[in-house]
Amino acid sequence: MPGLLSILPPIFAIVLALFLRQVIISLLLGIYMGAIFIYDYNPIIGILRVVDTYIINTLTETSHIQVIVFTFLFGGVVGLISKSGGTRGIANIVIRYARTRRSGLIATWLAGLMIFFDDYANTLIVGNLMRPITDKLKISREKLAFIVDATSAPVASIVIVSSWIGFEIGLIQDGLKLIGSDANVYDVFMQTIPFRFYPIAMLLFVLMLAYFNRDFGPMLKAERRALREGKVVREGASVAKDLTETSDLFGNDEKAKWYNGVVPIAVLVGGTLFGLYYTGITTLAAEGITNYGFRDIIGKSNSYLALLWSSFAACVVAGIMIVAQKIMTLNETVDAWFVGVRSMLFAILILTLAWSIGSVTQDIKTADYIISIISDTIDPRFLPVLIFFVCALTSFATGTSWGTMAIMMPIVIPLGFHVSGLYNFTAVHTELILYGVISSVLAGSVFGDHCSPIADTTILSSMASGCDHMDHVRTQLPYAIIVGLVCMVVGDIPTAFGLSPYFSLLIIFSLLAGIILLFGSKLSESKA
Repeated sequence: MPGLLSILPPIFAIVLALFLRQVIISLLLGIYMGAIFIYDYNPIIGILRVVDTYIINTLTETSHIQVIVFTFLFGGVVGLISKSGGTRGIANIVIRYARTRRSGLIATWLAGLMIFFDDYANTLIVGNLMRPITDKLKISREKLAFIVDATSAPVASIVIVSSWIGFEIGLIQDGLKLIGSDANVYDVFMQTIPFRFYPIAMLLFVLMLAYFNRDFGPMLKAERRALREGKVVREGASVAKDLTETSDLFGNDEKAKWYNGVVPIAVLVGGTLFGLYYTGITTLAAEGITNYGFRDIIGKSNSYLALLWSSFAACVVAGIMIVAQKIMTLNETVDAWFVGVRSMLFAILILTLAWSIGSVTQDIKTADYIISIISDTIDPRFLPVLIFFVCALTSFATGTSWGTMAIMMPIVIPLGFHVSGLYNFTAVHTELILYGVISSVLAGSVFGDHCSPIADTTILSSMASGCDHMDHVRTQLPYAIIVGLVCMVVGDIPTAFGLSPYFSLLIIFSLLAGIILLFGSKLSESKA
């Protein structure tokens, strides 16, 4: 059905998300609209097919089930190490080195990097733990909230093991199927990381601000207020309250042992790497291939099995450590595991609906219609920057990165592949465009998650940091826009024309450092 109607379901889902602020309902109704179009415009048959065809087919595919189980298991790991005090123990190590303003800012940044496995846990833990320290150092709550926010989703979205990875590789896998590619999804995921300029650049931008001890714009005003007047929050500000049960989330100080967090995470990361290696060499041996390198091993590995094995092993190790140290009883440990599992339910619902709307857009040939419209007007080398802009705008307006990824990924992968083919690009250049468009969806979606006033992590950052929510948004947005624009101009466009992403990153870092030094004003040091 290539035609105007074929683009309505995803557009309808985006528009509904804008107005309803409910991504699940929006995706569900987008699937329903597509099913109506496919099944002879019959609204009754359409709603039946949503349930018995699209959702059921999604949930019966082996790779989908593996992603779902891994995501639940990963949630269980997060629940165990959080409630055992492991995550607090990790953060406490960093806190010891926060003695001056600069070291306090860098310590907050490091704490955000160390709790990389989940953006929610990162936000709540780092904000609550660092707030007393940054207050003593006369660092404004706006600056604390900014660092907390900038090291949550940007970190979780690019590390090789996190609560995001199951969702991301699930979407990439389905997108690759739409173009008939049998490429290893984990290998593709790894290859896209250098092209995700926004989250990488934002992390380095925060570090440079801390190291140079400079700020500009609304953030400079907030920092000067904290330094000169001792007011870490603006007078008359509506300080967001932390609604989390912090004692339940972090454990008490007696239970806050760093190894209760580090060991399960090490098992998770190490187990994943071992699983990738084992499944890779097993497949290569079965195919009779004896001469191979690391890239070949990863290319032949089964990332789903590797993630399943490692997350299960991490759950077992974390549970044994907790019970053996008598931090919690066996029943309490199981309850903590279930709390973590339940925290992933929303993500699983979105992922299931994302797979379903991907099937719908394939059946109604959404990508084919878009390709027919833009193939003669847009050079595929400009697709990454265009997609980044669209995803950034959509995620900012809707407040959901995952919803944006879910809607856009099944469209942009076929789009990038087929338009590159129309321009007779080589296989290598087509691969480059695909890495670019996939990265642009993931990075552009993070932009909104990072700075939208209605994004959950933005709200949680304000709450955990004890900051007026709109003060946080107002001071953070100029920084996010500057980093985003630099990444679009120096990252997305040049790399699509063949420039190395590593060279682009070097230029991006240099430009951002120059902006800080040129426009930023140096702030005086303060000690705890």
